[in-house]
Amino acid sequence: MEIVDATAGDAGNRENTESSIQLRQRASSRLDLAWLAVIAGIAAVLRFHLLDAKSFWFDEGVSVAIARLDWYNFARILWRREANMSLYYLFLHFWLHFGGSEFFVRSLSVLFAIASVPAIYLLGQRLFDSRVGLIAAALLAVNAYHIQYSQDARSYSLMVLFCLLSSLYLLKSLDNPSRRNRAVYIVSSALAIYAQFFAGLLVIAQWLSLKTIERAQIPSQTRSDWRWIALLASPAIAFVATTGTGPLRWVQRPSLKDLWIFALHLTGNGGLWLLLACAVACLAALLPLWHTVGTRWPWETWRYRFVVGWLLSPLLFILGLSLIKPLFVPRYFVFCLPALLLLVACGIARIRSTALMVPALLLILILSLRGTAAYYKQDLDIQRDDWRAASQYLLTQAQPSDALLFHVPMGRTPYEFYHSLSTPVLAAPAVLYPRHGDRLTFLDFVEKPDDAELERLLPQHPRAWLVLTYAETQSGLPDSRSVELSKLLGNVYPTVEQRDFPGIEILLYTRRYGNYIATALAVLGCPHASYDHSQARCARRSDSHFGSNSRSLFRGRRLGFSGVGHSSGAGRRHAGGHRRFA
Repeated sequence: MEIVDATAGDAGNRENTESSIQLRQRASSRLDLAWLAVIAGIAAVLRFHLLDAKSFWFDEGVSVAIARLDWYNFARILWRREANMSLYYLFLHFWLHFGGSEFFVRSLSVLFAIASVPAIYLLGQRLFDSRVGLIAAALLAVNAYHIQYSQDARSYSLMVLFCLLSSLYLLKSLDNPSRRNRAVYIVSSALAIYAQFFAGLLVIAQWLSLKTIERAQIPSQTRSDWRWIALLASPAIAFVATTGTGPLRWVQRPSLKDLWIFALHLTGNGGLWLLLACAVACLAALLPLWHTVGTRWPWETWRYRFVVGWLLSPLLFILGLSLIKPLFVPRYFVFCLPALLLLVACGIARIRSTALMVPALLLILILSLRGTAAYYKQDLDIQRDDWRAASQYLLTQAQPSDALLFHVPMGRTPYEFYHSLSTPVLAAPAVLYPRHGDRLTFLDFVEKPDDAELERLLPQHPRAWLVLTYAETQSGLPDSRSVELSKLLGNVYPTVEQRDFPGIEILLYTRRYGNYIATALAVLGCPHASYDHSQARCARRSDSHFGSNSRSLFRGRRLGFSGVGHSSGAGRRHAGGHRRFA
């Protein structure tokens, strides 16, 4: 940095010096924008890469199904069950007018994610300086955790974007409490809550952080902003108050191992070395806090506490509540990721020597890219149900005269999505449960079973398919509904075959007693054999097999009872968890 003696020389020299400084600042600004454009381009490439390589999982199918509802059913399902992420469903509703493929549906989340790159740059620039903003943008661009939820047809990338905008305009309102800055802060904070309810924890963290700043630095105009946010978010607050924690009843209490895995994922899935590098950078960023005392701090200190509160307050609050009622779901805290990356960027920027700072940054970027490459092969914290393969199997193997039932009513939604993508549209079996018409309605999401009606309709179909997902209790045993459906079907159809997919089991119930022969062959060591009635021979088939519990199913039929049998992946689907608030 050039130091100029303002007392030396004449006024003309001082004007020349100031003009030179302004030119350098403009050039620096243009260079920053060029780097930011490069970083945003890299972020786009990493997020569009292999965007449709993986199947839709359960929650993504639900997103599309809700977005495709007409306005009456859309409003009913939001108020009855799915108010969380309602903003994303609204955006997706209009987005689907232009396309409906897996790639196109997920690209909406990608666009929100790309917009987050300049947003975190602006936030880092305002909190610290442009160098911190650029480093934070680069870290976000290659972070595997953010990339995973950028490629997910859910609201997480939208949530991150509005949390960034909320924090950015909070700082702008403190600096310049204009009507525009305050309005954008209020609206972006409310929209963040409608993107995902857990974003409300950030608003609370912001409010708490302002309790620690010097009062003189808080404009009086901003004190009413919290009331406006509460007013705009009141429908969401009312929904949470009426539903309580019921939608999260499937969540298990986190262990220390769960928290360790979450830390590895949040830092970028780069393993222990990346986690340690991020921890060291965060400690370096927080050096100004070591010697501060008191309950209120000036701006220079408060900005660090603001970021730390954003990162830790929501986590600590939910972990504390989880001692009473488990509420911790790792992906709900993806909005804490920008705070982590801002601290890491600040720590890296503290290295004065460029010769040391650049290698430190490159080390973290390389480890992050390695974590991203690993994510493309295996999801981080999603137990992905393979609805693409399961739906294709149903559509190719089932007959129009068959019946189709879903153990979880909303399990029909990803199946219907893939059915809509089939070209040409394949003849599908008749859906008996859930069903309220040819098109999905809000009742198909919340229907209570009518077993008497099923008993009346099932005999009209020669075969019935039962799709099981999330069909286990925490102990790994079949849940009560899967047992009830199995008994109901077993009373009509004497034989059953099973096909397993990741996260999904498909059972075929038939009246063909020849299937006993196929099951017997499987018991005797011919697991890929099937009995061909037309040829009266045993033929090997690569596209169908009996599951690993064929023996228990066969023994169950001989003993005269119907059951799901022991699952080949006990606890696997429960680990993925039920959805709702997901």
